Amino acid sequence: MPLAKINQVSGTAVYVPGDDIDTDRIIPARFMKCVTFDGLGEYLFHDVRFDEQGRKKDHSLNDDKFVDSSIMLSGKNFGCGSSREHAPQSLYRAGFRAIIAGNFAEIFFGNSINLGIPCVGMDAEDRASLAQWVEANAETQVTVDVDLLQVRAGNLTLPCEMRAGARDSLLNGAWDPLDELLSVSSEVDQVAKQLNYV
Repeated sequence: MPLAKINQVSGTAVYVPGDDIDTDRIIPARFMKCVTFDGLGEYLFHDVRFDEQGRKKDHSLNDDKFVDSSIMLSGKNFGCGSSREHAPQSLYRAGFRAIIAGNFAEIFFGNSINLGIPCVGMDAEDRASLAQWVEANAETQVTVDVDLLQVRAGNLTLPCEMRAGARDSLLNGAWDPLDELLSVSSEVDQVAKQLNYV
C-alpha cells in the first residue's frame, strides 16, 4: 500500500521551551514497559507535566488552549540522549505530526521521519517570533511546508530547513523503510531461495 506523500502539515501549535530536551524527558523510561507503542502518548513529558501525586504542573502541554495541538515548537538539540524509538512514538501517539526546533539529535530525527513526522530546523530569532505568535494565537493554524521549506502562521512566513534525503522521502511517500521492504517482499523471497543458509 503506497504511503501518503507529506508535502505539508497544518494544525495548531504549542511551544515547549528549552534546549537539549532529551528522550527521557519526552518519555520517562519507566513508562516503556510495553509490548506495543499504543498508549505512550498519555505519558508524554510526564515528569515535567505532573508532580509525584499526579497533579498537573504549570506546563504548556497542560494548558487547555493547546490541548489539541499537532505541531510542537521547541529549542536546540531536541531529542538528544538515549536513542529509544519510544520518544517519537509518544509524540506521534499524542497527536503530534510535525516538530519545529533549532536542530535535532540524529537518531531521534531518523525515527521521527520514519513515522512521517517532519522535523524542521529554524534559527533562534525566527523561533522566538513564532513562539510569540503561537502564544497569542493558540487556535490559529500553523503550516509546516516541507516542499517550500517554510513555516507559515498568520502573516509570518519563516524559512526552515530539513536534510535533503529526509525531505525527499516525505515528498515522495517513501518515509517508512519497513513499508519499502514489504513492497519488494517477492524479490526478497527470490534472493532468500538462492542462499544456501536460509
